Amino acid sequence: MTNKKVLGTVMIIVACTFWGISGLFAKALFNVSSSITSMWLTQTRMISAGVILLIISQFKGDHPLQIFHNLHDAWVIFAYGFFGLVPVQFGYFMAVQYGNASIATVLQFVGPFFIIAYLAAFRHIPPRRIEIISAIIAFIGVFIIATHGRLNHLAVTPLVLFWGIVAAIGVATNTLIPQQMLRTNRVPSMVVTGWGLLFAGLALLAIHPGQPHIPNTLTVWVCWLGILIIGTLIPFQLANNSLKYIDATTFSLMDAFEPLAATIGSVLLFNLHMTGADIIGSILVIVAVLAINIRIPIRHKGSEIQ
Repeated sequence: MTNKKVLGTVMIIVACTFWGISGLFAKALFNVSSSITSMWLTQTRMISAGVILLIISQFKGDHPLQIFHNLHDAWVIFAYGFFGLVPVQFGYFMAVQYGNASIATVLQFVGPFFIIAYLAAFRHIPPRRIEIISAIIAFIGVFIIATHGRLNHLAVTPLVLFWGIVAAIGVATNTLIPQQMLRTNRVPSMVVTGWGLLFAGLALLAIHPGQPHIPNTLTVWVCWLGILIIGTLIPFQLANNSLKYIDATTFSLMDAFEPLAATIGSVLLFNLHMTGADIIGSILVIVAVLAINIRIPIRHKGSEIQ
């Protein structure tokens, strides 16, 4: 392995680990006060990160305002933000708020299977045998996590399960909607993500303009900045830059570090008790997603912030 490939691999491992850690910051925030909501966190994170990324892209010479010269591009980016980034981020934070970062990340991790289902249903691209087998394994894993093997009992609340699946659907939509735009490099990825975040955050603010009373404490702002910087800006840059040195398959396989970091952090920091069923279910989901990425990567997280 060349030094550049080692560097790229380390960069994407750190990026995915940071994405996992962002869920821990969110859980710490929710534990501070019940007035801190997923809606407030999603709004402020999206708007702040969007503005920062657009400023950076302007300094890089990407000319972010040029998207308004092509209304089709602007509408695609808005759809990417509202139908992609909103469910993947708001759904994820809701799952963290009502559950924990580990379960939320594992449930979100099944997003690639919604991509496979979409391609089969609407683009008539039949799934490979490994994808069908992996989907069954992932479903079994989620079933074990949700029920611990008991059909008449839910081990996680319906709200956690619902929002985790919403986040997984968001993984699919936020990958599929800007796909053609990013492949043709018509608009730089940082511009797409920056405007997508800003559009989505402003849309949520218009839908829910009321703002909660946020405790003005050091813990709150350290955690919020952690989500913005460690969970958003740094991993986004690391992930994008890693693709200069590694192929997309390696990129996708390293994504397993995200649920791993969220799980280890939840156990160490929040005394999360992982049952045998939780561990087995999580392993099944992670292995299933890794299996479908070995040949053809499904997710391109450079176009997404988690």
